[in-house]
Amino acid sequence: MKIKILNLNNEAVGELDLNETIFARAWNPDLVHQVVLAQAANLRKPWAHTKSRAEVKGGGKKPWAQKGTGRARHGSINSPLWVGGGVAFGPRKDRSFAQKINKKMVRAALHSVLSKKLADQELLIVDSLTLKDHKTKNMVQTLSNLKAKSALLVSEKGNKNLHLACANLAKVECVEASSLNVTSLLSHKHLIIDQAAIANIK
Repeated sequence: MKIKILNLNNEAVGELDLNETIFARAWNPDLVHQVVLAQAANLRKPWAHTKSRAEVKGGGKKPWAQKGTGRARHGSINSPLWVGGGVAFGPRKDRSFAQKINKKMVRAALHSVLSKKLADQELLIVDSLTLKDHKTKNMVQTLSNLKAKSALLVSEKGNKNLHLACANLAKVECVEASSLNVTSLLSHKHLIIDQAAIANIK
């Protein structure tokens, strides 16, 4: 499977033979949906935290005698029945929302999305994403040349200028090939990959 290689001026400069195992997979929306949900759940961190009756300060002494006062019996002011006492079934920050998902499923979902991007002509291969400087206006001009407003840029490791140039662009994200994931792919319309980074996509 061949695809054109473009330069940053959107001019064809060659062709690249893509691996059909990665870029010619059938679209599997159910698997992609499952992987996206799992990735979102694994990033979720609970912040709300209530104290149980064991964690509330004080309450060691019985408020009043068991009998003879005419009032209901109570053993501690830390009871959830008391104002200022512990919470019986409140949210806890130690709760885990993580979902287990197999590596093969993640890889298959990634390949499915890459194949869909290629089939929809939303995948561009450029000869190099190495920039001379990290100016944002030059990055905006480059994306304008490539006709990509919302784009995920996939580069080689250590491309600092590219990361800095994309940092202030709302609809642009830059990742290394080893960090490519399904959620980032689906969050942007176009996918722009450095030719040298193709070999690191597995």
